[in-house]
Amino acid sequence: MLDEAGFDSAARWYVDGYSQRSGIKVNLDFPPKLDRMHRDVEVALFRAVQESLTNIHKHSGAASVNICLKSDAKQIRLEIRDDGRGIPQKRLKRLVEDASEAGVGIAGMRERMRDLGGTLNIQSSRTGTSVVISIPAEKAFATSQENGESGQSVSAA
Repeated sequence: MLDEAGFDSAARWYVDGYSQRSGIKVNLDFPPKLDRMHRDVEVALFRAVQESLTNIHKHSGAASVNICLKSDAKQIRLEIRDDGRGIPQKRLKRLVEDASEAGVGIAGMRERMRDLGGTLNIQSSRTGTSVVISIPAEKAFATSQENGESGQSVSAA
């Protein structure tokens, strides 16, 4: 679905199923018209949503999650914020500073973002946790050549 419909549709489909299975309410705030992004970027963002929601379900005790995607000329920014119990500060420090503490999921997200020239930040308090991903816009948006199209166009005069 991700390859054919793009990140927007795939994320909506995944979130609907997640909410039904987990009982956790998820609010999506995406631009009304989200352009297709480079395949690697769409995969990285989708995997980040999956991993974050899995961690929220397993560890947070959250009742709701907000997922917000914004883009501008400089970057794509994805924020996944829950209203759970948060990550204890000692644990959070180890997750951020020591890759071996992060586990496969967070380490994988961090590596994907690094490969794309982006960043992964995790912030947490007693009122919830926020995962913030930023990817440079020039890496995010595919040209027609990258999407496998010929790049030729026809215009009516």
